[in-house]
Amino acid sequence: MFFRACLALSLGAALLPAAVKKIYVVERTDAPRNYERITAKAHFAVDPRLPANQIIRDIGMAPRNADGLVEFSADLEVLKPRDPSIGNGTILYEVSNRGGKGMVNMFERGDEYLLEQGYTLVWLGWQPDLPKTGNLLRLDAPRAKGATGLVRSEYVPVAKVDVYSLGDRTMEAYPVSDPNDPATQMTIRDAPDGPRRVIPRSQWRFVDETRVGLTAGFQPGKLYDVIYRAKDPPIVGLGMAATRDIISFLKGKADGLILLGDQGRYYKNAIGFGTSQSGRFLRTFLYMGFNKDENGRRVFDGVWAHVAGAGRGSFNHRFAQPSRDGHRMTNTFYPSDVFPFADLRMIDPETKDEDGLLTKAQEENVLPRVFYTNGSYEYWGRAASLIHTSLDGKRDDGLSGNSRAYYLTGTQHGPGRWPAAKSSETTYPANPNDYRFLMRGLLAAFTSWVVKNEPPPASNYPRLDKQQLVAPAALNFPKIPGVRLPRSPHQAWRVDYGPDFKELGIVSINPPKVGKPFPTLVPAVDADGNELAGLRLPDVAVPLGTYTGWNLRDPATGSPTEMQSMTGAFHPFARTKIEREASKDPRPSIEERYASQEEYMAKVDAVLDALATARYILERDRPALRERAAIHWK
Repeated sequence: MFFRACLALSLGAALLPAAVKKIYVVERTDAPRNYERITAKAHFAVDPRLPANQIIRDIGMAPRNADGLVEFSADLEVLKPRDPSIGNGTILYEVSNRGGKGMVNMFERGDEYLLEQGYTLVWLGWQPDLPKTGNLLRLDAPRAKGATGLVRSEYVPVAKVDVYSLGDRTMEAYPVSDPNDPATQMTIRDAPDGPRRVIPRSQWRFVDETRVGLTAGFQPGKLYDVIYRAKDPPIVGLGMAATRDIISFLKGKADGLILLGDQGRYYKNAIGFGTSQSGRFLRTFLYMGFNKDENGRRVFDGVWAHVAGAGRGSFNHRFAQPSRDGHRMTNTFYPSDVFPFADLRMIDPETKDEDGLLTKAQEENVLPRVFYTNGSYEYWGRAASLIHTSLDGKRDDGLSGNSRAYYLTGTQHGPGRWPAAKSSETTYPANPNDYRFLMRGLLAAFTSWVVKNEPPPASNYPRLDKQQLVAPAALNFPKIPGVRLPRSPHQAWRVDYGPDFKELGIVSINPPKVGKPFPTLVPAVDADGNELAGLRLPDVAVPLGTYTGWNLRDPATGSPTEMQSMTGAFHPFARTKIEREASKDPRPSIEERYASQEEYMAKVDAVLDALATARYILERDRPALRERAAIHWK
């Protein structure tokens, strides 16, 4: 079924002011379980004079319509029940990761679980610099005409190249405004924390307004930066306003129901979910005050930031590059890992700054229930310990009573795949631990907490008071033949982007001044190298090898002592004692650990019993987890 329609929504006085002005429905199609998929374009108009909109950086520089409002639009997609009676009254909104939709893959195992449970799934474009190719969800944002500023483009090649784009990954770059500006600069570093060396202007050039070339070629494993001046940036913070306003609209009394066809049934709850970049988006969303709509109401009732570590990001400042994240060898010193990191208000002992991630939401009485889920990679590659330790790294501190934190033990950034395989960019096979089973159990618990006020399982993460969190130098990792630890985990540094950055979102120091790092702690391990704390699936609790959140870069890509971004590793045990002794592996072999497959499976069953009883996994997923363990044994 296919049709086009324009729904011009007139907003009742009780809801004014309201930012969603029109929804253009482009297509409605059938989906499984009596659901329908709606593809649309949402049009917004916000009043820059309202306090709720003055937190949008550069909103005062945006063009206005005849009513004095700032207009913009975004791609919208909704997957909803055709029959409202089968819905659960809860919006599950995924913050799109670089224009994509990953939520279904995260929670589904071929059983249409999200649809079975009755969620209404919603996605909205919020990022204005996405490439205009593919089926990506984009934000069409106005520009801050007349604004100029410094832009930094970092690039770390994995092979020698002559030219690279000034944009991150495939994102659109800010065009250079004056290629001949004598202040424009290119630098090179050998390591992320190493000194910058200026490359003479005679040795590089602008190929065009968004690409640069180096006469001698860009070398793999080196960190290159181009600092240049640009103009007329899109107002990136409107992506956060769009997210705020579409959820407020859908939770409203009548107008959202016209779009969804659910007259008489309201969406009582909204859960915001984001993975990686999108999880950092949600942490920033809460920190900056976007969880209060134009009418002073709470937007999200629950917020789940997944594998975001301690990060926020470039989502609401002038010349922001939203795709830039922050890893040991990817996008270093962008404003991703900046104070504050934890929920509760803290004082930085070095700078004397005082702040907390949830301070504004708490003060404005719009605090949602919050889940943080992180794996091993986020402690090594995203400074995750800072969300629940004091700033000196000596105490377990920082979580709000409205928050829960869960550690997905022995996992990499994304769900692993069996069998473990080495890529062209890693030294070791990637980590195959698939944590999606835990995500399904946690979603059920989170929904019950948000909707029914039923307490979720207690937080479960590495703690200092249990000796589960240590300094990297104190990690007692076994001497596995051929395996080396990374030179350093990713660190969060005290950085200075200029005096107007925090309040106005204007970067005047680029690259930033870098001060002292915050303490970075990593999970303690047992004699096998497997981590002690957290939610241990059978892969880790009844191991057939060592699962790490870190991997090393393949020597061919340069900097082989540094971590490969977002990838963990798997180091299998020897099968027999003879094999183990021949390789001088200190870890007992499989035959020394388990007398038979029956003994191994009995241990797996005990682990699954405990996880299901604690509500970390769904009872329905036990057979699949058991089958997975049997396949691994074989």
